[in-house]
Amino acid sequence: MKQEERREQTTRLLLQTTKQLIREKGCASLTLKDIMERAELSKGAIFHYVKSKDELFAWVLGERLEETNQRFMDEVGQAERNFEGPMGSIAENFHTLEDAEDVTNKVFVYLLGKEEEPAVAEALNRFYERSVQLSRGWIEAGQRHGVIPETVDADRTAELFVLISFGLRVRSSFSLLDASFTAKQFTAFIADLLRSKR
Repeated sequence: MKQEERREQTTRLLLQTTKQLIREKGCASLTLKDIMERAELSKGAIFHYVKSKDELFAWVLGERLEETNQRFMDEVGQAERNFEGPMGSIAENFHTLEDAEDVTNKVFVYLLGKEEEPAVAEALNRFYERSVQLSRGWIEAGQRHGVIPETVDADRTAELFVLISFGLRVRSSFSLLDASFTAKQFTAFIADLLRSKR
């Protein structure tokens, strides 16, 4: 097996194991030792890839973001140029933003509680910047293909999109019985905003 293939395989194993253990134990009580034992990897093997469980948690956040981007790019690559397909690929997981049991929400809220630690703050900043960057790219792709008006400010709209999605993630940790702004309404709001002619 080539080194790159082994790296990809180990990365996938670490991500799958980490997500599974977060579902079982939560973020706070999960240790690198738990991950080592479940993944059947040595301490040296894990530390070859990450320095801490928080770094692994940042990988979990990044993985979801990159999966969404890949679905979007696949949809944009289709012959038919429309708004619904690519928007649907992004909105496909919006409902998870409200799900208290969603692993990425658990990780996001956990890391926010540790944002005073420099490595965690850096990971959160990278996640925010990458989220805005991808959101801007999605809007600009729609503008290039003529399905989002040029009058939509890609920078501001991308940041608004990310701010609301982060807020929904944080709210998922609250025990609310009735929310007046749901992920479904978020999807409709963003779609209306991106179609506006202003």
